[in-house]
Amino acid sequence: MVSVGQRGLQREQVPGAFDVGAAAYDRLVGANPGYHDHLRISARRMRIADGGRGLRLLDAGCGTGASTAALLEAAPHAEIVAVDASAGMLTQARAKSWPATVRFVHTPIEGIADAGVQGPFDGILAAYLLRNLADPDSVLRTFRGLLRPGATLAVHEYSVSDSRAAKAMWNAVCWGIIIPAGWRQTGDSTLYRHLWRSVNTFDGARDFQRRLVAAGFTGVHSETMPGWQRDIVHTFLADAPR
Repeated sequence: MVSVGQRGLQREQVPGAFDVGAAAYDRLVGANPGYHDHLRISARRMRIADGGRGLRLLDAGCGTGASTAALLEAAPHAEIVAVDASAGMLTQARAKSWPATVRFVHTPIEGIADAGVQGPFDGILAAYLLRNLADPDSVLRTFRGLLRPGATLAVHEYSVSDSRAAKAMWNAVCWGIIIPAGWRQTGDSTLYRHLWRSVNTFDGARDFQRRLVAAGFTGVHSETMPGWQRDIVHTFLADAPR
């Protein structure tokens, strides 16, 4: 079993852990009644005009395609490029039914240019990605460069460090539900112990907003989710400077 440190897995180990969990991933997240709804909320918060007609969108860290589906619902007429570093997760995503306007690319986000993915994009959704990167600041600057002036980045992410109540709820759910369920489904709890630790050590919402400002974004703000994940899951919204 891969060792999970105080801050979670070494970041180069994360795609491999997702490969192991890929086949069971949709079943596990489907047991969370808010998972898909919350991704759709973040996609709607991007306020994509005219159903995305004539626009290009990037789904950064698409996993098995749940965030891609949320973007497609918010912008059914847009071209969507969805990228992920885990081959196993992309296999699950590609097996689903998609319109011709959706394209999947296997690449770590740091190698997106080498994989032939070029801007400009009219919006980027990055769900559950930044927390898993070795150098999130560099990737945020890359996102800024990929966006058209004035276009929106939406980072859909866990952040509990600003709230003792949120952190306590997160720890209880991880050890009471998520980690045991992951072990039962895959026989390996590595990915889910990484999830637990990486969320606990990730930026608080205020610190992540400051990180976005430092990366050159404007109009930075965040909104949380309803239900039990209030102050646990957030949409961080930021615009590329005009």
